[in-house]
Amino acid sequence: MKQLRPLSITNGRLIAPNGLVAGGIRCCNGEITAVGDTQPQDGDETIDAKGRVIAPGLVDFGVFAVDKPAFHFGGITRAALMPDQSDPIDLPSRVSYIAKSGKPDLWVHPLAAATRALEGRELAEIGLMKEAGARGVATGRRWIADSGAMLRLLQYAAMLDLVVVTHAEDGGLAGEAAATAGEMATRLGLPSAPAEAEALAVARDIALAEMTGARLHLRQVTTRQAIDLVRTAKARGVNVTAGVTPAHFMLSDLALAGFTTFSRLSPPLRSDDDRQAVIAGIADGTIDVIASGHDPRGPEEKRLPFSDAAEGMAGAETLLAMTLTLVRDEVIDLARAFELLAGTPARLLGVDAGRLEAGFEADIALIDPDKPWVVDRRKMEATAGNTPFDRQPTQGRVTALFKGGVRVA
Repeated sequence: MKQLRPLSITNGRLIAPNGLVAGGIRCCNGEITAVGDTQPQDGDETIDAKGRVIAPGLVDFGVFAVDKPAFHFGGITRAALMPDQSDPIDLPSRVSYIAKSGKPDLWVHPLAAATRALEGRELAEIGLMKEAGARGVATGRRWIADSGAMLRLLQYAAMLDLVVVTHAEDGGLAGEAAATAGEMATRLGLPSAPAEAEALAVARDIALAEMTGARLHLRQVTTRQAIDLVRTAKARGVNVTAGVTPAHFMLSDLALAGFTTFSRLSPPLRSDDDRQAVIAGIADGTIDVIASGHDPRGPEEKRLPFSDAAEGMAGAETLLAMTLTLVRDEVIDLARAFELLAGTPARLLGVDAGRLEAGFEADIALIDPDKPWVVDRRKMEATAGNTPFDRQPTQGRVTALFKGGVRVA
């Protein structure tokens, strides 16, 4: 897909580092060529934004399925795919295939499996997978229990300058738990694990990252203790970043009432105190990324007793709208929202995207941040509608999406 003629978008409100700026944007040959006070030139395709927000396309960091219609609905133009697939992404040939799978209207950046078959023992061929197109390396849905293997992984990734994406949950404590230990799990009789399972995993991985100088990204940090560990590690210069999904700043374990399996997530929903700590971590910069964790699950995996149901949620379509609740609540501003949704994920992947800047890829979303809509799992574009936000009124919709300067939605 090639941009056949230059594109000019006028009369918009641009996402800039210092907030919203009135102006427009011009793109040519798939790249942004001018931002701000721009004028269309002869032969340009011209779109009047009519005051809508002109934003970078979202870069969704850590999805479990490539679901193009859902991604386009949510304004996502790039996605980092976790290695947990039917065949784990632990070979260069699989990396190469997946890196081409979404093009031209969606770019998929595979995260290579840290260990063979994601078993947590023997390192996979990480160097060869980087050459094949891997943009990072990930432990998958599980934590690497063997600290020696984790140390070797971080040392090797540091040499290759690859970010290491970890699942922060001590498997020995988490086991097969379906909920966080506490009043709600006790009332419902659910198998549970203490919130400290996350803090223990975070503490070890930070310690090893500090030893090696590797780039560590904790894909989801959802408890007060773990967020405090990340905050203090950053203060002493550790190269660590942290992410979260909207479920963990929008919902607490109270959402488990009624045994609704759409709220069966990994990590599980936490206490309201932890939820408030996540919001504070987003506000003060401790948390760097908000991602969808997109993991659509059909009825055969969700219409089961709560403890037997598969973990995961369809998150791509609600990612933007749920993040905009933080803007309306004045936790963050719009510029910070898109740094969490696009700018930082793009930097972690090492791609020239995620910001409205000359020379960057022309991945652009037109957004009406006030447009009301109701989340309805029956009408979702995803392959399954297992959203914990079903029937929730919300605001914020993408009205047009461009990949490389070509409209895709």
